[in-house]
Amino acid sequence: MASTRARVSLACFAFIAAYLTSHWYQKYISTTYIVCSKSQNIYTVHPSTPNVQCISVRDSRIVATGSLGSVLSRVPQNWITASLNALTRPEIKYIPENAIVVPGLADGHAHIMHNGYMKQLPLNSAKSVQDVVDLLKHYIDANPVMRNDRSLWIEGMGWDQTKWSGGSFPAASDLDRDPLLKGRPILLQRIDGHAQWVSPVVLEMMGTLPEEVEGGKIVRGSDGKPTGVFVDNAMKLIPAPAMTEEKMDVYFKVTMQEALSTGLTSIHDAGSETPQIGFFKRKAERGELPMRLYLMGSSQRDDYWGNEIPRLINYGKHGRLDVRSIKLFSDGALGSWGAAMLRPYSDKPDTSGFLLASPKHFHEMITRFHDGGWQVNVHCIGDRANHVILDIFEELLRGRANISEWRHRIEHAQIFDPSDLERIGRLGVIPSVQPTHATSDMWYAEDRLGPERIKGAYAYKTLLSSSPENVLVLGTDFPVEGVNPLLTFYAAVTRLSVDGQSPHGQGGWFPEQRLSRSQALKGMTLDAAYASFAEHELGSLVPGKKADFVVFDRDIMKVPVDEILQTKVIATVVDGEVAYGKLL
Repeated sequence: MASTRARVSLACFAFIAAYLTSHWYQKYISTTYIVCSKSQNIYTVHPSTPNVQCISVRDSRIVATGSLGSVLSRVPQNWITASLNALTRPEIKYIPENAIVVPGLADGHAHIMHNGYMKQLPLNSAKSVQDVVDLLKHYIDANPVMRNDRSLWIEGMGWDQTKWSGGSFPAASDLDRDPLLKGRPILLQRIDGHAQWVSPVVLEMMGTLPEEVEGGKIVRGSDGKPTGVFVDNAMKLIPAPAMTEEKMDVYFKVTMQEALSTGLTSIHDAGSETPQIGFFKRKAERGELPMRLYLMGSSQRDDYWGNEIPRLINYGKHGRLDVRSIKLFSDGALGSWGAAMLRPYSDKPDTSGFLLASPKHFHEMITRFHDGGWQVNVHCIGDRANHVILDIFEELLRGRANISEWRHRIEHAQIFDPSDLERIGRLGVIPSVQPTHATSDMWYAEDRLGPERIKGAYAYKTLLSSSPENVLVLGTDFPVEGVNPLLTFYAAVTRLSVDGQSPHGQGGWFPEQRLSRSQALKGMTLDAAYASFAEHELGSLVPGKKADFVVFDRDIMKVPVDEILQTKVIATVVDGEVAYGKLL
């Protein structure tokens, strides 16, 4: 009898040992874990359970949320795992006491390649033309190849004349006064990408220029000659060098590293042209996208190009690439007086800005893309641009019972006539805004627009209130603004500069347009997911959704506002795997 018991015990031990080393068990135990907060500081962005103690992750998905006991009860059990509960229980990872977990953050409007491009020669710190010249000289001195070959193009981005004394545009001649710069091809993009400043040698390359450019401007001096600044469509005249595959790879890696380190798990790239889409597609196929990318196809062409870009949904090795939307530009930017206004600018009454094409052209293009099944996202800054595009959307969507099927968007949604603030909501068109634009522009926006028109500008709380789906997408437009999504969160809830100031004092610029912290977090998570047709997969921490989340070292939902920007990322998790930092 004893020997029989021994044989049975030995057999059971062997079976259990085989089970514990089996492929199934090892895979299960290595891909299942539980993240817990003793303070219940896991913010789900789900109305019925806004805060939970724990989330359980298996492979790439969340399988349970709630108390530790309830989450453990959801772990699959059989007679072996039940008897070996202590051995099979998933690893429990407790976040630090003051830390929090939020859903993976999305940037609803950004430019991946331009961010990397700007990093090679950033000019946003310049407070004068001379500062720009000094930055260029330092860049050349730091690059021996550039210093020794005067034929190489020098490209930079970030200058902003509104920060300079006088606020006037620079000139090509400014880039030829220093011997180190003289005779070099130089191309410098304004911070918003809607104006470019070139050197005299580039002007010579361009030859005879047209007197006027539809949807653009060749800035001219009192003598009628081009000064070297080109706005919007006029920039197409500049023979800029193409972005190579090697450069795209460098720009991509720079942006991905920065984005993950600040808690982004998803980016809506607001203008990917065909070469860039091809680059992202190859990255996706090789499993080299570290986060989710929602691309808005774009083109310099004036005719329909929807059949020249691929339609991709959850594409690639990890299913992280989507191309189902397109981006059109209706006008320019406020900073370069290119935003299309219904009335002249208050500080420059000789212009009202301009549309980049005729309303008829926009009607034809938007209709074709809509009929082709594309989500149509249109850049609109000025009140005239917003009015014209809303006219088109209203005609297009008239009588449609399910407007959420298309989810067309207005990117920036910056300045509105009061009646159009109501109309965008009534039509169900999604506003996609950048709160840091408000806090960057607030120092000159009222001078540019006047005391009445400014009331319909940067009206984020009004836009959210008018939305039938209660959706307001938040982003940065990086590199126009910084990549860090906490800059967006801070600007949305305070309407203050990073040093706590505003033209209206420490209560914020037009404080009635501030968002609550819950509204801001939703705009950076679930609302962005909705605007990319992914609300059933992303944007909140609920069972069945993708396990994308961020661990911050402090509670941004409760700390004093002046501590929000001191917050650091402990871990950024995509598909259940740590993409930056570490889970304790």
